[in-house]
Order: sequence, then C-alpha cells, then structure tokens
Amino acid sequence: MNSNEIVLASDTNALAVYEQQMISVLRKGVREEMLDSPYIAEALRVLPVQGYRSAIGCYWNAVIDDLRKKIIHRSLYLFNKEMNQKVNEYEDFQNDIKDNILIEGAYKIGVISWEARKLLNQARETRNIFDGHPHSTEPSLLKVLDLISDCNKYVLSEDYPPPVVNIDEYLTTMDTTEYHQSEIAIEQAVSDLPAVYKKELINRLYKAYIDESSSTVLRANIEFCAPVLWKYLSKEDCMQISKSFDKLVVHANRRPIKYGTEFLIKDGGLRYVSTASRKVIFEPAIQHLENSIELWPNAGKWKAEEEAVGYIERLGTNIPDELLQRYIASLTLIFIGYGKESTSPYYGQTSFYSYAATPVIEKIFDKFDDIAAQVFLQIIKENKKLKERIKLQSPFERLGKLGKLLFKKQNLRYDIKEFIELVVDIKRKDEFFKQIEHGV
Repeated sequence: MNSNEIVLASDTNALAVYEQQMISVLRKGVREEMLDSPYIAEALRVLPVQGYRSAIGCYWNAVIDDLRKKIIHRSLYLFNKEMNQKVNEYEDFQNDIKDNILIEGAYKIGVISWEARKLLNQARETRNIFDGHPHSTEPSLLKVLDLISDCNKYVLSEDYPPPVVNIDEYLTTMDTTEYHQSEIAIEQAVSDLPAVYKKELINRLYKAYIDESSSTVLRANIEFCAPVLWKYLSKEDCMQISKSFDKLVVHANRRPIKYGTEFLIKDGGLRYVSTASRKVIFEPAIQHLENSIELWPNAGKWKAEEEAVGYIERLGTNIPDELLQRYIASLTLIFIGYGKESTSPYYGQTSFYSYAATPVIEKIFDKFDDIAAQVFLQIIKENKKLKERIKLQSPFERLGKLGKLLFKKQNLRYDIKEFIELVVDIKRKDEFFKQIEHGV
C-alpha cells in the first residue's frame, strides 16, 4: 500500500468514525417513539455508506409524517379552516396537501413556531434540490447533518401540542353540570390557541350567552370561562365583540341587551363600546342611584343604595361625559348621607348613611382622574341638595373623607388641589363655606 492509499484509507476511516458519532448524536435528538419510524431508521442506515440523497429524502418524510399526525391531534377542523382545505384523514394529506401548505398550516394552528416555519421551508428547499432532482450536485455530509439538525430541533424532538377543543362539543359540555370550572384548565386550553380560533370561540360564547333560550347552567359556565379567554384576545377581537353589542343595542331588544351588558361587564369589554351604547347602559343605572337617594326615610333605602352603587361599580369607569355630573353627584350624596342636629331616637345617632355602599364609593373615587375631580368640585359648589346637607357636621366630615381620597393623588391639578384642601381641613370650614356660598 503506497502513501496515497494510506492517507485515503485514513481519511475514509476518520469519516466513518465521524459519521457514527453523528448518528449517535442524531438518535438522541429525536423523541423516543420516533426512533421506531421506518423513515429515520432508513436514513440512519444509508448515512454510513454516503447515501446522502436518500438520507435527506427519508428524514424529510419523517418530518412530514410527524407534522401530519400532530395536525390531526391538534385540530383538523382548525387546519381546514385556516388553509381552506378539506382534510378528513391522514391519507388526504398524502393525496392533496403539498409540503409548503402543510408547514404553513402547522404554523397557523400552533403546531410549530415562527422560527420553525422559516427553517423548515429552508429544509424543504434542500430536500427538493437534492432528493427531488437527481441531476443536482451530490450533497455534502454537512448539508445532510444541517437539515437533520433543524428537523430534529423544530419537529422530531418536540412533543405533540395540546389538542384544540371542538367548539361544538365544548359548548355542549358547558351546557351540563359535567363542565369542570377550573381556571388553570381553561388557561391551558386557550392560552396558546391561534388567534382565529380564540376569535371564533369568544364569538360563540357571546352568542350563546345572549341567546334567550340558553340555560342558566350554560350561562353560568360561560361567565366562568369567557373572562379567562378574554385576557388572551387581541384588542381588535375585543372591539369586534363590543361592536356586535352596539348592533344589539340598536335593535332595542331588552333581554339580549341585558345579557350582552352582563357579558361585557364580566370581561371588561364595556370600554370598547360606543358612547351611544354606554349611555343606554349607564343612564338607567344612574337613574337607579338617584331614585335610591329619594327613598329617605324609607326603611329599604340603605339596601337600595347598596344595590345601586354595587351595580354601577361593576359597570366600570367609562362614563359618558354627559352623565358624569349626575353620576358623581349621586355617589357623593349617598356617601355623605344625612345628619341630625340633636340626638335622634335611633340610639343617639346623628349620622345616617349606607354602611355597605361606603367602601364601594371609596373605591370608585380612588380611580378618579382630573376631569372627575373637577366635576366633584363643581358639584360641591353648585348642587343645592349637597350644599344644604353639608351644613350639618356629620355630612361635612364625610365629604372631607372623599376629599382626602382625591387629595392624595399624584399630579392632581393645582387649582383642584387648592380647593380640596378646604374640603379636608376642618379648621378652614368657614373659608370653605364662604367660597361655595359665593360660587368661587
């Protein structure tokens, strides 16, 4: 054996050792059950004898096989919807779906990531060139290993994705007492859903909730599920549901409007509703507040105020501007209550107000912005009923409590803060009344 033959034999042996080492590494880079794949087994058999074209083709077939099975496990319905296809079983993939469509669909329904989609399309081109065209140049070992590495990392080492629930079946279950109200389970089911599926699911839940024929069981389960799903929706999807509610308001069907309002309250979607629709919602709620104030000395007054304040707090703070003054005036009057100059027959009380409504109103005032604070000051100066009540010590002191909630806010406008100082400082009471008496 001459020197050239010795060098050639040495290079061949080194290559064989390298190939065996790489095969060992590659076997560890796939899920255990994938080692039984005939495609992978074939690829690993031909690699040591430099069957690089065949190895590329076999390995790519393993990837395509795995993607098809994962899509079926995830949701054929969703794949068909996203890609406008009619796949009913595995064989339909073989007969009708090209590899690029399969990859795109797998990405859109959450089987693979954005990065995987990019690199798998590169691997697909590699396969098309070297295994699909016999007259192409011979692929190198590094080219094969590069393809295998990407296929392992992004597909063959990845576990099956969680299945997507069938919406029809899911709603059927929700209409029974068998539905499991678990926030963790719902988050696991919806958090990684494709956007199009989240949109369809929230729309189906909304339509079922406002349907007058829906059962109380179904509505109760939707009330539990929808707020969890809402957290994972895009702003556009939230706005779309709110626009659907706007159309509902236009038709003026009372019960669906009531159900739609409750749906959006629980999900925090009222802020996306049009001003016209919010007026329809808030005006009767504010009227309820005003009516409860007028019940004095009716024995049911405090309960009425508690219910009215509780409901308006649930509606949130997106009050139409034209209703803001009535809203704040009502809350202020309920909070300060009534006072008595002398000891009353009611166990010596001189102060009367709703104990249950008080902490709720404090929460609402704690969220006031500059505009709401300015309206509050305007009410103090102009509302005749309020000005009459605060002449007594107890209502005046309770007005000061509301003032303190606003006074502690950061970046409160100077002129607002200056007047609120008078409200909260009992020693400047005379100065305060002088200002409101003259409308300063």
